[in-house]
Amino acid sequence: MNIFSGKKILLGVTGGIAAYKSTFLTRLLVKAGASVRVILTPAARDFVTPLTLSTLSKNPVLSSFTNEDDDNDLWNNHVDLGLWADLMIIAPATANTMSKMVTGNIDNLLLAVYSSAKCPVYFAPAMDLDMYKHPSTTANFEKLASYGNYMIPAGDGELASGLSGKGRMAEPEEIMSFVGKQLEQDLPLFGKKCLITAGPTHESLDPVRFIGNHSTGKMGMALAHNLANRGAQVILIMGPSSVNSEHYFIHRIDVTSAQEMYDTVHKHIAHQDYAIFSAAVADYRPATTADQKIKKSADTLTIELVKNPDILASVGAMENRPFLVGFALETENELEHAFAKAKKKNTDLLILNSMKDKGAGFGTDTNKITMIDRLGNAEVFPLKSKELVAKDIIDEVIKRTQ
Repeated sequence: MNIFSGKKILLGVTGGIAAYKSTFLTRLLVKAGASVRVILTPAARDFVTPLTLSTLSKNPVLSSFTNEDDDNDLWNNHVDLGLWADLMIIAPATANTMSKMVTGNIDNLLLAVYSSAKCPVYFAPAMDLDMYKHPSTTANFEKLASYGNYMIPAGDGELASGLSGKGRMAEPEEIMSFVGKQLEQDLPLFGKKCLITAGPTHESLDPVRFIGNHSTGKMGMALAHNLANRGAQVILIMGPSSVNSEHYFIHRIDVTSAQEMYDTVHKHIAHQDYAIFSAAVADYRPATTADQKIKKSADTLTIELVKNPDILASVGAMENRPFLVGFALETENELEHAFAKAKKKNTDLLILNSMKDKGAGFGTDTNKITMIDRLGNAEVFPLKSKELVAKDIIDEVIKRTQ
């Protein structure tokens, strides 16, 4: 998964020879997981066909306010299109189109959508050398930038006129790189680092049996995705779980036991801005692990257990620790035990779950939490999806750290 995955993108194509590159750009965007809708100016149809772009984008290509082949004369609503998009790219952007973008001369569907767009707009100029250097063009570049648009610089090279110089539209890969980097920088947590533990741990009794719990890792995964969607670089240390973690900003490390999780946490904890420990770590492990499967013989079986290292407490005791969020799952005297744990483990926030709350705990798609800070304040949240619970937690982390 990358920064374009799931993005809704309007691609505007204007009437220049570089319009052929829009086919390659469309293919790259779709391959990256974006949903792409293409709008052609009337002049662009002389350079690239709607059939080609509709095939590549997997969406109908628009070029007028009504569909010419539709007997019902359905209107292509430029306002709806502008609201639909997460971002808009105009490539190529000819001198003529940029002039109209500056002056508000809305004489085609693309310009109407541009003027209605609420999303970031990127434009990739393409024209001949002298046109590119003309003072009116330079002024339009500056004016469009002052409107909040992002200019993708043209490159040097051979131009359609046979001249060589500035004005060649950026290559599709360069456009993807430019827009991708800008999207990353615009994310609120871009540059922040977070370590998250999630899922259960399994403590082996023998080669086929283990001590574990019913944690699925869904809550930790929701937290990881929320942070990653806001631009944070996430190290996700996951116990045994089948939950999918694919994301551009998530680096997943799979572990099995509490000791492995402890070792992995301390290997990566340095220089983290946040640490969120949502894993359901086994408190104890067998003192010894049998090399062979334990055979059923006597009516009872005694297993000696020893305490596992306390990951949360070990990080809470660090001198230069990150902002620390812990989880507590309780079955009785919930607040009393949670307050004691928050103090003992030295957390900045402690997220309390109660097994008494319907829809909370292991294996569900929902959760109900109480958020406790280091001053002893407690805030109760209603039952929500784990994605919305993750948002509440990360919102609070951001509020307390920025």
